[in-house]
Amino acid sequence: MVNSDFLNNLNKPQKEAVKYLNGPLLIVAGAGSGKTKVLTTRIANIIHEKKAFPNQILAVTFTNKAAKEMQVRVSNILGSTATGLSWLGTFHSICAKILRKHSSAINLQSNFTIIDTDDQIRLIKNICKAENIDVKKLAPRYILSIIDRWKNKGCYPEEVVLNSKDIYEKNILPIYKIYQQKLIDLNSCDFGDLILHTVKIFEKQSDIREIYSKNFRYILVDEYQDTNYVQSKWLNLLVNKNENICCVGDDDQSIYSWRGAEIKNFLEFDQVFKNTKVIRLEENYRSTENILSVASELISNNKNRVGKTLKTTMKQGDLVKLFCFKNGKDEATGISDEIEKIKKKCSYNNIAILVRAIFQTREFEERFLKIGIPYRILGGTKFYERAEIKDCIAYLRLINQKKDDLAFERIVNNPKRSIGDSTLKSIHLYSKNNKVCLEIASRKMIEKNLIKPKAKIGLIMFLDLVTKWRNDLAIKTVSHIKLLQNILDESGYSSILKNKKDLDNENRLENIKELLNAMKEFDNLESFLEHVSLATSVDQEWEGEKINMMTMHAAKGLEFETIFLPGWEEGLFPHQKSIEEKGQNGLEEERRLAYVGITRAKKRVIISFSMNRFYQGDWIESMASRFIEELPEKYLEKNSIFNEDKYIDDEFEFNQDIDIEDNVRSPGWIRYQKRIK
Repeated sequence: MVNSDFLNNLNKPQKEAVKYLNGPLLIVAGAGSGKTKVLTTRIANIIHEKKAFPNQILAVTFTNKAAKEMQVRVSNILGSTATGLSWLGTFHSICAKILRKHSSAINLQSNFTIIDTDDQIRLIKNICKAENIDVKKLAPRYILSIIDRWKNKGCYPEEVVLNSKDIYEKNILPIYKIYQQKLIDLNSCDFGDLILHTVKIFEKQSDIREIYSKNFRYILVDEYQDTNYVQSKWLNLLVNKNENICCVGDDDQSIYSWRGAEIKNFLEFDQVFKNTKVIRLEENYRSTENILSVASELISNNKNRVGKTLKTTMKQGDLVKLFCFKNGKDEATGISDEIEKIKKKCSYNNIAILVRAIFQTREFEERFLKIGIPYRILGGTKFYERAEIKDCIAYLRLINQKKDDLAFERIVNNPKRSIGDSTLKSIHLYSKNNKVCLEIASRKMIEKNLIKPKAKIGLIMFLDLVTKWRNDLAIKTVSHIKLLQNILDESGYSSILKNKKDLDNENRLENIKELLNAMKEFDNLESFLEHVSLATSVDQEWEGEKINMMTMHAAKGLEFETIFLPGWEEGLFPHQKSIEEKGQNGLEEERRLAYVGITRAKKRVIISFSMNRFYQGDWIESMASRFIEELPEKYLEKNSIFNEDKYIDDEFEFNQDIDIEDNVRSPGWIRYQKRIK
């Protein structure tokens, strides 16, 4: 049964977007403006007005969740009529469907396998082994990221134009050629192939392309600002002479350039399709007036944007709070105090802490565990459960306690020392039979020459290092902090993270630096390890009332009553790397990320920064993010530290062990000084 009044609950621009059915349409949908509602209602209206049958509508999303939500909403309007929406899905699912029908065009059988990331890595490793490529210097994950980037640009191996600034690309291109041929030989595709192959078929065989372009009377695309080159190319190839393509998105929420998204697809839409109608959805149904005013003022500093003015029917609401703290620990304490104040008005589930980098969660986790505030990490792992942190802790545990077999097992071959599973199995057997720990078993087996030569060399090297580290700690040559730094350097663990090209390694290194910061709070190794044991023993269930912690990237599409945005400091946010690599474009994307963070909030936003942070064993003086300077004063409420003379005079004194010299100032602080000179 069709719900005939489905157009009645739309505002004027929403209704216009739904009813405009002739020609290209770009819907600039501000945060919280009801874009999903418009898309689904538009689909329903097309069918209701008999402009097209359900199977003549192509509706594309980025996630299965979004596709399912659209299907449910259309069904709620149209009832059983909506069941024929056979072309509503993600880019990958729709392309897979097309590709299975025309697989022979790219030398595949219709029953081809779609391989996952683990299979991709295994295949790359095999290729590297066969080609004598050292995976310690060129990580399989990094190789795959470059291959994926080429596929996002619409390039088969023979079409790749090498980037002269990237010294690794010339080494990766031959691997790409072999990898792509292997996939064909295995009758397989990776996710990048699903779209790339389909585009190539459409380009080379116009008859196949026309089958689909003639069938799809209407094309609708969600989150268009997140499309990459090959996705945009695929859509353009499918548009027929009527050009009934409707793209919905928000250029101010384009934050995924690091995974290939090209904002110019959105900004230049009206140049590709000359008769484009642009409709702006500017009424926000999520946030208070004050929150929107702050977000709008901030994003207005970006030059590359379509532009819109968000307004709301909501009350003015609370002022956006801006907190300055003396250090990172005080920031975590201050935010937990603020949570305690507002929990009567707002459940934990409706509170989120959004960080720029995942290592920032550590101080909050420590604080919440201490005072008993339950929390969950969305889109990530709790700090002490991250693989690199567990590796570091395992090294420290073994040094502290030689009988810690679990720690021994974790790090004896990490990094690789040619100590394989068969060697470990034999050590375990000796340990069991002789009732000794794994470390002693290893030493005895070396004495008796029971270990194969290659593994023996690696094991001797490892055990010698363990002995050295224990001695250094015993005679107090080093602190427990310096001990971990030595372990990381002398074991080769840190060099692998630094030298091995891997997109995740930067985060791993930041997490390890944060671990070193955490160790500073304890007098010795024993007390720190006890703290870790207690912290990791707390079982964090997903159900129930919990504070939500995640990165700002992970928060896109979500909403909460209260949002905390800590760590707004130069170098951290905007992130140093983003500006160094992408210049002004990078800065604008960081500002869009700030905009996304603020607009997740319904009722409250609390932004904060610290004047000092402990970083890699030293206190560094931080500088407030340039984004804070761009926030409109009249919508802000500042905490008391802003009124302290020592802050105003820039003579803040902190109880620290060392003087702050130029070499321990943050990169952001140094850059700020250059800017004001």
